[in-house]
Amino acid sequence: MDIPKIPGALRFYQVTAYITGIMLLLLVAEMILKYGVGYSVYAFAPGQPVVALVPYTGDAASSQAGFDVSTGILIAHGWLYVLYLIADFRLWSLMRMSFTKFLQIALGGVVPFMSFIVEHFITKQVRKFLAENPVPSTEPKVEASH
Repeated sequence: MDIPKIPGALRFYQVTAYITGIMLLLLVAEMILKYGVGYSVYAFAPGQPVVALVPYTGDAASSQAGFDVSTGILIAHGWLYVLYLIADFRLWSLMRMSFTKFLQIALGGVVPFMSFIVEHFITKQVRKFLAENPVPSTEPKVEASH
């Protein structure tokens, strides 16, 4: 087990868990806005404020000019989830956890609010492991001179 790499892997996982969780919540809000209320979010559309709510028609041919923030959130969450899976895999492999644990962590990025909950428990588990198995010092030992 490569214990010195675990703290960095944990930090990488924590950051990706929070970013993925926030993006997933934005995605859920966007889906509610689009399919529940009937609006898409656009930025820099001609004749509109910098950010504007535009009625969602579901017709790709009548798409609004400007940057589709709704689609941007969808794409960003997808790629950030891939980064989350990489962080999950790295921590999982360094900690030598069960495959079931890997799947549990992975599912944390697709269920709203779950990444925050899973991150809390995984961080607690890893910190307990590190407390019981301290990271060896990388500094060379200095012998006392006589």
